[in-house]
Amino acid sequence: MARVQRARIRTAGLQPAQVLAGLSSLAFLVFGIVGFTRTGFADFAGRSDATVLGFSVNPLYNLGFVLLGAIGLLLTFGSGRSRVFGFLTFVAFGVLFVWGLMITGTVSTNPVSQAGNPFNLNGPDNWLHLGLAALGLVIAFLPARHKVLLPEDEEETVVAGRADSATAVEPLPDDSRRPKHGKGPTVAREERPPGLAH
Repeated sequence: MARVQRARIRTAGLQPAQVLAGLSSLAFLVFGIVGFTRTGFADFAGRSDATVLGFSVNPLYNLGFVLLGAIGLLLTFGSGRSRVFGFLTFVAFGVLFVWGLMITGTVSTNPVSQAGNPFNLNGPDNWLHLGLAALGLVIAFLPARHKVLLPEDEEETVVAGRADSATAVEPLPDDSRRPKHGKGPTVAREERPPGLAH
């Protein structure tokens, strides 16, 4: 009886989550570095009037973007790791979004009011954080591209004259192991000159 082999499904090549995670990581790095050019390193977690693309920044906030971008670049070298980066992005910016809502007064009670505003958050930052949290979810749940790996075709020979054509026997040896004479494999006896006894 022939052995049945099942096809296997594997992820194929560079995944969309990896591409999106890589581009996002680069954007985070650039945003953080540009932020440092605006704020410098003084008054690390204090209030700053510096902005990048209309969003308030301070050195601590810039450092967060640089670190997230660097971690993201390290995690883009695998489909599963890119999804981890997506979850990390979702959690980080989801927390900043909720915290920003409490700081700006959108949410009336602020249980962490004693922590102040070390990231210099404002209203426009909240929308940025909401969008980046959504981006993290997209990266985490973006479908992967797959390919089907079929088992290699095996050479089978069928026993001649048998009604059961599915009966398989060992494949014939390849040509490299056959004798190098001109006759086919059916010539099995040694040829002798005529007149000699066999």
